[in-house]
Amino acid sequence: MTLPTSMRAMLLERPGTPLRLAQLPVPEPAEGQILLAVQACGVCRTDLHLVDGELPDPVLPMVPGHEIVGTVAALGHGVQALQGLHIGQRVGVPWLGWTCGNCRYCRRGQENLCERACFTGYQLPGGYAEYTLADARYCFALPEEPAPEHLAPLLCAGLIGYRALRLAGEAQRVGLYGFGAAAHIIAQVARAQGREVFALTRPGDTASQDFARSLGAVWAGGSDETPPELLDAALIFAPAGPLVPTALRHVDKGCCVVCAGIHMSDIPSFPYAWLWGERQLRSVANLTRRDGAEFFELAARTPLRTEVHCFALEQANEALEQLRRGAFQGAAVLCM
Repeated sequence: MTLPTSMRAMLLERPGTPLRLAQLPVPEPAEGQILLAVQACGVCRTDLHLVDGELPDPVLPMVPGHEIVGTVAALGHGVQALQGLHIGQRVGVPWLGWTCGNCRYCRRGQENLCERACFTGYQLPGGYAEYTLADARYCFALPEEPAPEHLAPLLCAGLIGYRALRLAGEAQRVGLYGFGAAAHIIAQVARAQGREVFALTRPGDTASQDFARSLGAVWAGGSDETPPELLDAALIFAPAGPLVPTALRHVDKGCCVVCAGIHMSDIPSFPYAWLWGERQLRSVANLTRRDGAEFFELAARTPLRTEVHCFALEQANEALEQLRRGAFQGAAVLCM
């Protein structure tokens, strides 16, 4: 297979500025790496946080994007023997791109908290490009169906949603705060598991509420409304700190609120009585490879409808702006 020598990529040179379409050399995979020909890359709210300068210490310039679906174009030394990957195989690349394997978190099965972890599209080049590199150990084998744009949102929105739902334990009545890419996927997983889903959106966003009901939510309303029943768990996907005390008031005693975003605005003070009663407040940090293996096994058994809106690579800035405005239901995806 003859590879081109250059590729198009969208480059973030400085936070607060638009991405720039650049012509870059096609990289060569080092030992343990694979080169991917990118088919699709999801546009995630974390990419917005990166562009807006809300994430600390990014590596710049950077090609964003961490919901990558592509085919293996080249293998670094040792990859095939160790990973069983082959040229032309479809794989996915998630947010977690590398861990040290030696720190106390890695040793006790919490690689998502690794002290030296590197993340795709943040410290490692991402998928807003025609080609990208990835550590073979942190890639997931993907099926040939459905189309790549429908698989891309599973690589972060799906995985983070799954981890948040898993932290909710056996909760039967689950509230989803913010009904975007992650919530629209995990609502379907929760319904398939026999749980009841309650969707809370921006006040007045009837389109998102109708969308939630179309995916099986038993109730949908604004975040300024009170669900008809106390919840067993609340999963917060919107990066809005004021939703935390709101959600605490909506969950029953002994139940939990899970904050699923990598960034959130400040949480306002609230009365201790809203937390009392052995309610729990938790956060989700990144993901583990175990999460990925479990989620994709579950996805193979549970047909998931991903609502996607495709943009060309050079339309990445437009996709980010539409995501910021909440201009669509579901997920935005760059399609190569």
